[in-house]
Amino acid sequence: MTLHDTPLSTAGADRTFQVDLRGLVDLLSHHLYSSPRVYLRELLQNAVDALTARHGLEPGAPADAFGIRLYADGSVVRVEDDGVGLTEDDVHTFLATIGRSSKRTDQIVEQRADFIGQFGIGLLSCFLVADEIHVLSRSARTPDAPVVEWRGRGDGSYTVRTLASSAHPRIGSTVTLTPRADAGEWTRQAQVHALARHFGSLLRHPVTFDDGTGDSGVSVNPEPAPWARTYPTPGARSRALAAFGEETFGFTPLDTIELDLPAVGLKGIACVLPETVPAGRRHGHRVHVKGMLLSEQAEEILPEWAFFVRCVVDAESLRPTASRESLYEDDTLVAVRDALAERLCAWIARTAASDPDLLGRFLQAHHLAVKSLAVHDDEILRMLLPWLPFETTDGHATLDEFARTHRTVLVTSSVEEFRQVAAIASAAGLGVVNGGYTYDRELVHRLPEIRPEVSVADLDPATLTAHLDPVDRETELAAAAYLALARDALAVFDCDVALRTFQPASAPALLLDSREARHERTRSQLAREQQGGLWGDILGHLRQEAPRAQLILNQLNPLVRTAVTIDEPELARTSAEALYGQAAMLSRRPLRPAESSLINRSFLDLLAHALRKDS
Repeated sequence: MTLHDTPLSTAGADRTFQVDLRGLVDLLSHHLYSSPRVYLRELLQNAVDALTARHGLEPGAPADAFGIRLYADGSVVRVEDDGVGLTEDDVHTFLATIGRSSKRTDQIVEQRADFIGQFGIGLLSCFLVADEIHVLSRSARTPDAPVVEWRGRGDGSYTVRTLASSAHPRIGSTVTLTPRADAGEWTRQAQVHALARHFGSLLRHPVTFDDGTGDSGVSVNPEPAPWARTYPTPGARSRALAAFGEETFGFTPLDTIELDLPAVGLKGIACVLPETVPAGRRHGHRVHVKGMLLSEQAEEILPEWAFFVRCVVDAESLRPTASRESLYEDDTLVAVRDALAERLCAWIARTAASDPDLLGRFLQAHHLAVKSLAVHDDEILRMLLPWLPFETTDGHATLDEFARTHRTVLVTSSVEEFRQVAAIASAAGLGVVNGGYTYDRELVHRLPEIRPEVSVADLDPATLTAHLDPVDRETELAAAAYLALARDALAVFDCDVALRTFQPASAPALLLDSREARHERTRSQLAREQQGGLWGDILGHLRQEAPRAQLILNQLNPLVRTAVTIDEPELARTSAEALYGQAAMLSRRPLRPAESSLINRSFLDLLAHALRKDS
C-alpha cells in the first residue's frame, strides 16, 4: 500500500472552540475598547436596539411610548428598557453565544440598518466592571410570555430559568450589574449619570436616570439635537447652534456651518475655529450614530485640509468598527467625506461673496488651510487667491493689492532666498513674493489665471543682478586689483565677486546664492573627491560650470569704497572675507562650518590689524 492509499485521519464528530471568557474579557479591555466606561454605552445601545425592534412590531405606538431607565447607587448598576425583550430560546441563542447578535433574527434582518450594534459582543463589555450580569426579560413577540432570567458569570458559566410574570411585569429587559471593588471609578452614581449624558444626550428615545429622590428621574436627553429643533427666526437658529458648539468644544466659533446630507441621514454642525491651527494638526470630531456617541476623535469624517473646523454630526448610515469607537472606512464614509468637503467649500464661497468682514477674519486665522485647498480646487482658487496674504517686498499683502503696483511678479523658491534679496529688490522697484512657504510658490504662479495682465516668473540671481547699476569704467579699473584678490580669497566657496551700485547704500554687500546651486556644487565636489584620474578631471570641469555664488559689493557704501582702495594683499583678502561673512549672516541661511570659521578668523585678523595700526 502506498502512502497515498493510506488514510491519514479518520472522520470524527464536529467540535466547538473552547472559549476562555476571562481571557476574552482581558482581550476586549486591552485591545478592543479604549476604556471600561464603554460598558454603559453598550448597555444603552442594546436597549436602544431593543426599542427599535419594539417599534418595528408596534409601528403605531408613539415615539416616546417606550423608554430607557437607569439606576446606580454604588452597589448596583441597572438599565431597564421597554424594548422587544427575549424569549427563553432567544436567551440561549444570543446571550450565551459569543459573537451572535439578536439583531440577526429573521423577523428583523431586513431592518438591520436601523440598529446601532452589528457585532453581538456588547454585553461582554459589562465584565470589564462586574463579575456577574443579571438579565430579566419578557418578550413582546410571544403573548403571555414568561419572564426569563439569565445570569452570566466571568468564569464562562451561566444559568437560565423562567419566572412568573410578576418578576418583570413590563415588556422589555432589565440588566443589573454588581460592580467589582476595583470598578468604583466607573459605577458610582454620579459617574453613571455623567456617562449616560455623555453617550446618550442625542438619543431619540427617552432616557431617564433615577437619582434616588423617588420621583420619575432626571432626563438624560431632555431636548432633541439642536439642529432637529424649530426656532422662531433664522437668527435664533444660528445663535442656538453656535451656543451648542461653544458648549461642546469650549470655544466661541468664528461661524457655524450647518451640515445636512439626507442620503445618509446625516445632520450636524461644523464650528469654525477662531484661532490659527498649527500646520498638520487635525482635530477630532464628535460623531454620533443614530444618536449614540461613537467617537470624540473621529478624524476620518473630514479631509486633512479641513483642520479649521470641528464637527458634531449624527448619522444613520455610517458603519462603526467592531469597538464602535471609530468609523469603518468604506465607500459610504468616502462619499460622506467628499460631500462634507463640498459643504465647507460652499461656505467659503458664500462667505467670500456676502461677508467680506467674516472672510477677512477667517483668512487671517486659516489662510494656510485655504491655500492648501486652493491648490487643488479651481473654484476656491478663483474666488480667494486675490484675497490670500503673502509675504512680499511691499510687506504682507494680498496678491490683488500686490498686482496693482507690480505687473511683473517675481517669486523666490525659498524663504532664505527672499531674505537675501528683499531689501535690495524693494529698493530697485522689483515686486518679489516669498515663495518659500507651503503652497505659496505654486499659488503665485497661478495668479495669471485670475489676473491675465500680470506675469509671474521665478527670481534668479541673474534677474536681480540685471537690475543693479554697473559702476563706471574708471571705478571698475581702479578696483580691479582688489576684486581679483577677493575672488581668490573666496574661491574656496565657489563665489564670484562683482562691484555694482544699489540701494540701500547702508548695505555693503549682497550674497546671491540659491539652495539648488549650493547642493549642485556640494554634489559635484563629493563626486570629484570619490573619483580619480580622467573621471576626476571631467567632474572637476563640470563643477566649474555649476552655478556659482555671487558677492555683489555696493560702491555706494562708504566701507566698500574704502575697502577697494586697500593695497595690502593680506588685508584686502581679510576684508573680502569679512564682507562675505557679513553678507552670509544677513542672508539668514544656515552657515557652513567653513563659513563660521571664516567669520571668526576675519574678525580676529581685522581686530589685530587695527591694534597694530594704533600701536
